[in-house]
Parts: sequence; structure tokens; C-alpha cells
Amino acid sequence: MSSTEAVKKRTGSKVIDMVYIAMGATLIAICSWISIPTAVPFTLQTFAVFFVLLLLGGERGTLAILIYILLGAVGAPVFAGFNGGIGVLLGNTGGYILGFLFVGLIYMLFTKLFKKKLVIKIAALVLGLIICYAFGTAWFMHLYMKNTGEVGLLTVLGWCVFPFIIPDLIKMALAVVIAKRIEPVIKKM
Repeated sequence: MSSTEAVKKRTGSKVIDMVYIAMGATLIAICSWISIPTAVPFTLQTFAVFFVLLLLGGERGTLAILIYILLGAVGAPVFAGFNGGIGVLLGNTGGYILGFLFVGLIYMLFTKLFKKKLVIKIAALVLGLIICYAFGTAWFMHLYMKNTGEVGLLTVLGWCVFPFIIPDLIKMALAVVIAKRIEPVIKKM
């Protein structure tokens, strides 16, 4: 292969990476708009985060999450309820959105350090979700207590984490199943 062909191949690969990253960020945004009404309504945002990481891998998936967050920070209405702006990220629940980066970083670290076996990927997603919950809860408690008053950890967990554990695990399982079926198609491309 000549040096010109090598440069074209690298450039083409970077363009494909950018397209996948943009598509991943777009999918997260679209899924954040889909709200499932229950006693505690939830979106498909976490499903998209899991799916994008499983399908695109740690690096591209984490970049897609970062792009999604940056788009929302500059005001694009990519967050739940068609919201956007730095105010959403700096609000009580902004820590959970920022926590998605931890999910991506942990997934990237696990899949680089260990083999990319399914059990490793799932363990990385679960650990990342736990850290996302912890970061988001600490963020929520700090802002809530600063603006409103004292609140207990169990109360905040009851508001912000406990109702979402089962739905998030279901979304993770769906993401694993769907990504596993789509992955061969992506690899052929």
C-alpha cells in the first residue's frame, strides 16, 4: 500500500469514526426525548448510553456521550423534555447527566484492560451506572441542601435512584441484546 493510500484509509477511518460518534450523540438525544409515563416517569436516555457504548466501543461511545453533553450545555434541546442549556447541567439532576461520562470512561477502561467479553462489558456498564448514581446523588444532595435545606441520603436515593434501578437494568439488558444483534452488521461495514 502506498503512502497516499494509507493516508486515504486513515482519513476515511476518521470520517467514519466521526459519523458514528455523531450518530451516537443523536441517538442519545432522541432517546432522552422519549418518556415512558409510569409512577416515576423515565426516559430511554440510559438505554441509549448503554447501547452506544456497546455498539461503538469505549472510545467512540464516550466521545458520543461527551458531544451529547456539550450540545446540551450550549443550549441545544437534547436533554429530557426537550431542555438544554448549562442551567440543566448545573441544576439538581445535572450530576446524573454528567455521570454518563463516568459510565463511558469505566466502559472504555474495562474493555481496554480486559478482554472485550460480554461479561466484562456488562460489568463495566453496571459499575459505571453505580458511579453515575453516586455522582448524581452527591450532586443532587449538595445543590438541594444549598438551595432548600437538609435532606437525608435515603430520601434522595428514594427520589433519584431506587425508582430507576430496575428500569435501568432492563434498559441495559435490552441494549445488550440489540447491540449483540446489530454488531455483526456494523463490523461488516
